[in-house]
Amino acid sequence: MYTGTVSQKGKKYYIRTFGCQMNERDSETIAGILVGLGYERAASEKTADLIIFNTCCVRETAERKAYGRLNALKRLKRKNPALLIGVGGCMAQKDRERVLSSAAHVDFVFGTHNIQELPEILQEAIMAREPIVQVWEEARGIKELPSQRAKGVSAYVTITHGCTNYCSYCIVPYVRGRELSRRPEDIISEVGQLMGKGYREITLLGQNVNTYGRDLGGNFTFARLLRDINGVAGLQRLRYTTSHPRDFSPAIIEAVRDCDKVCEHFHLPLQAGSNLILKKMNRGYTREEYLQLIGKVRELVPDSSITTDIIVGFPGETEEDFAATLDMIRRVRFDNAFTFIFSPRSGTPAADMPGQVPLAIKKERLNRLMTLQDRISRDKNEKLRGKEVEVLVEGTSKKREDILTGRTRTNKLVLFTGTREIIGKMVQVKITRPQTWNLYGELI
Repeated sequence: MYTGTVSQKGKKYYIRTFGCQMNERDSETIAGILVGLGYERAASEKTADLIIFNTCCVRETAERKAYGRLNALKRLKRKNPALLIGVGGCMAQKDRERVLSSAAHVDFVFGTHNIQELPEILQEAIMAREPIVQVWEEARGIKELPSQRAKGVSAYVTITHGCTNYCSYCIVPYVRGRELSRRPEDIISEVGQLMGKGYREITLLGQNVNTYGRDLGGNFTFARLLRDINGVAGLQRLRYTTSHPRDFSPAIIEAVRDCDKVCEHFHLPLQAGSNLILKKMNRGYTREEYLQLIGKVRELVPDSSITTDIIVGFPGETEEDFAATLDMIRRVRFDNAFTFIFSPRSGTPAADMPGQVPLAIKKERLNRLMTLQDRISRDKNEKLRGKEVEVLVEGTSKKREDILTGRTRTNKLVLFTGTREIIGKMVQVKITRPQTWNLYGELI
C-alpha cells in the first residue's frame, strides 16, 4: 500500500489501452500502482469507480478512437458524478489542452514521464473541483514500479524508455523523451521473478532495443543483455521489439545464433525502398546497407524469419520511389510486413514537408504492396506444409474452445485441436494447411 495517500480499498478501476506493446506494459504498471492503493479490477467501465485511458498518438486513427471512446463516457459520468476519469499516455503528453477541451468530463491528465506520480494525482483529483493536469516535459530518471501483470505464458519487460532516433515522421521522441536504459541487474531480476510466476516467454521492449546501454557507460550492449538473460532459469523463449536496422550489429545476430532461448525472428522495419525517401525519413541507412544486413542475418541464422514495417505515401514519394519499395519486397521476400499509409503527425518534420501524396494514390499503392506481400507470405508458409514445428501453446481461439493457438520460434501463428491442459507447454505440431497469415496443424 502506498503511504501518504488515502486507501481506495473496495473501489474498482478499469484501464483502456490504445497503441503499442509499450503502452500495454505501461498499463500493467498503472494497474500495479492502483492495486497498491487498494483498488480492484473492474470487469467493465460500467462497474468502475475509476477509468483511465492510456492513449497513443502515433497514428491519427488511434487518436480518433481514443476521443470517440472518451466522449462515450459522458453518459456514465452523468449517472455517477463520483466516477473519476483520467487520461494518460502519448496523446495526453502531446495534447493535454486538447484532451480537456474535447472532453470536459475528464478529471485528470498525466503524461508518459510521471506515471509514478499517479497516487498523488489521484488524491488531488478526488479533492479538487477542477481537472488536474500533471504532465512532466521530460523524464527524471527511471524508477522501478510495481506491476499487475496480464495473465498468460508471455510477458513484456521494458529495457529502454524513450527514443533518440528522430525519424522525420515519428512523434515518439517528442512524447516519450530521450532514450534511457534500465540497469541490467534490474532487468535480469525482473525476468527471474516472472519465471517464478509461471511465465515462459519474455519479449524485451524498447523503441530501439539495439542501442540499449549506450547511456549507462561501460560495456553494456544489447547483445550482452541477450546472452545474460538467456541464462535465466526457467526461461524457454526470448523475443525483442523493436529493432532499428541502422544499429543492428553483427554481435546481435551472433547472439541470436548462439543463444538457445532467443527466437530466430528478426523484425527489421524497412519503411521505404527508395534511398531518397529513406533520407527524407532520417532513417540513417540506404537500401544497399539494408540488403547487406539481410544477407548477414541469412548467413548466420539461415532458418530465421524476417518481418518488416512499410510506410506508403511518404511526402514526395513518386511512382519511381514506390517501385523501389516493391523491388525491396521482391528481393528480401519478407515472411510478413506491417503496412501503413503515411499519417502526418503535427509536431513532426514530415507533417509540413512539401509533396503530400493524395489519399487515393496512397490507398492504391498500399493495395499493390499488400497484394505482392500476401503472395510472398503465402508462398513462404506453403513451404512448411507437412513440416513439424515447435509451438509454445498460448491459449484457445476466441471462436472455439477446442482450438489452441501458439507461435513457432519464428513467430508464426499456429492453430490446432487440443485441450487446455497443454496451455503453457511446448508441443510439436505438424503443419497441414498453411495460409497467408496463419498455419493450421495437427498435434503430434
